[in-house]
Amino acid sequence: MCFICDRIEMIKNGTNRYFVKEMETGYVVLGDHQHFKGYTIFICKEHKNELFELEYSFKMKFLEEMSTVAEAVSKAFSAEKINYELLGNGDTHLHWHLFPRKSGDIESYGNNGKGPVWWYPAEKMYSSENILPDAELDKLKNMLLKELN
Repeated sequence: MCFICDRIEMIKNGTNRYFVKEMETGYVVLGDHQHFKGYTIFICKEHKNELFELEYSFKMKFLEEMSTVAEAVSKAFSAEKINYELLGNGDTHLHWHLFPRKSGDIESYGNNGKGPVWWYPAEKMYSSENILPDAELDKLKNMLLKELN
């Protein structure tokens, strides 16, 4: 199994602490590291590497639900902008990264703090300081779930 399929199994057996909501085509989870408060991942239920591998109606529903999740993230966390990424170079199982962005959320690199999330130093983004305690994680999950419902 892949890493993301393992995470789906954790959702199914109730042990994924980041799980927020099941949708028709995927699972909504908060990211493990929360430098960008509300960073959310929308995981496809089907193990596919590319969007074009999905059956057409499923693909359209997956994209629609991703947009719904992005809107909920934006509202729940008062984002000025949402960054969308579907990379798959490390974990090829389809999953969207949805980053709620606000002015000044990354250090300035000559662009007044504006730029892609990947400009933020990885050692800071993935620092253990950005792994939230249960109470704070639950608060973010509830904020997102409220908007999703």
